[in-house]
Amino acid sequence: MAGKQSSFVWYELMSSDVAAAKTFYANVVGWKTQDMPMPGMTYTLLSIGDTQVGGMMTLPKEAANAGMRPCWTSYIEVDDVDGAASKVRSLDGKIYAPPTDIPGVGRFAVVADPQGASFNLFKPSQSGQRNVSSEPGQIGWHELHTNDAPKAFEFYSTMFGWLKGDAIDMGPMGTYQLFTIGGAAAGAMFNSPAAQAARFWLYYFNVGDIDAAAKRVADGGGKITHGPQQVPGEGWIVQAADPQGAAFALYGSRK
Repeated sequence: MAGKQSSFVWYELMSSDVAAAKTFYANVVGWKTQDMPMPGMTYTLLSIGDTQVGGMMTLPKEAANAGMRPCWTSYIEVDDVDGAASKVRSLDGKIYAPPTDIPGVGRFAVVADPQGASFNLFKPSQSGQRNVSSEPGQIGWHELHTNDAPKAFEFYSTMFGWLKGDAIDMGPMGTYQLFTIGGAAAGAMFNSPAAQAARFWLYYFNVGDIDAAAKRVADGGGKITHGPQQVPGEGWIVQAADPQGAAFALYGSRK
């Protein structure tokens, strides 16, 4: 059943060194940064041109003490955060932080799917609906690394109305199952070797020349973990980690 479909509307880096991360991603992806002082913290907005795409903040001390490492996360828009959080729980997901208001911004909750991949539920004060974009600096792909892709898809389909797209046979690695939001392919889910220790979402940031971007990652102190690799549609990808260890990926072209 299609119904209303929820989309990714915001992306956020929790880092152990925001100052270093600002310089790194500005060089690698081309984002502009703007610090926004808030009570007890500073939040850094990320934008490309006039479009805000995400933010950065310091990884909270209590989260770091509990073993959380620097990482990227996303916000998925819902009509009712409290109701959606209850639905996550009823589908055997987890609630890491209960529904909470951000004055002037919206209401959110930190949750995880039944396999443990975390994300945020979000009801913005003003709708942030956005389409998947191939423009440089935008987030163009969302990849779930999990250990039970069929069960994971069932969860996200029930939660957000996402639909199955093409299924790509990866041989011994199984099926790379694309999912669509609003009729457009927005990402994929698969049983990933990288998900043995923990399940996670990996976000692909659009760049121009993939080789030049990969060089900027290395020159900036980051680490290339996979690629460059060509993918269907003539694009190229690189998977990487920033200098603080947060995983991310890049999508671009090769000259």
